Amino acid sequence: MRLRYAMVCSSNQNRSMEAHSLLKRQGFEVASYGTGAHVKLPGPSLREPNVYDFGTPYKVMLDDLRRKDPDLYKRNGILPMLKRNSSVKTAPQRWQDNAADGVFDVVLTFEEKVFDMVLQDLNNREQVLMKTVLIINLEVKDNHEEAAVGAKLALDLCQEIEAVECWEDLIDNIVMAFENKHKRKLLYSISFY
Repeated sequence: MRLRYAMVCSSNQNRSMEAHSLLKRQGFEVASYGTGAHVKLPGPSLREPNVYDFGTPYKVMLDDLRRKDPDLYKRNGILPMLKRNSSVKTAPQRWQDNAADGVFDVVLTFEEKVFDMVLQDLNNREQVLMKTVLIINLEVKDNHEEAAVGAKLALDLCQEIEAVECWEDLIDNIVMAFENKHKRKLLYSISFY
């Protein structure tokens, strides 16, 4: 694998981590991030989410939710998700704070609002290297089932990008072929570091 990938959702919990986990197992150089102000996980009701700061270890969240209501969080899939996440990396990271992580060739987002935030952040950064970066949005609902489907689609898309010599020349064809094959619309843009 020759390209560096970033998977980005809102809280760096479900969609980005499912894709990060799958791509990592397939040998891709991949990282993941969230763009929200905080990490939010479902709580006992919609008005009572569990809110954590980025950088809070997944293991700490897991222990906290086990103390609060192990049956609820096991039933809704949050405990297994946090176990998976802790096997991939230590804690959720925020996209806007990732400058020290180096540059990425491809950034894949899973929600249009996140796509817009990544683009805005890249446009506001000082562009030192003038290196191109491809930002693609693959819309995926934020639930465990759709995250698994989205991760497989992300893998397929990344494999198609890896397979060509120069993605800059062929990105329109790659996107069109992906959209026809999977019946999913993609948003994409090219920015610079």
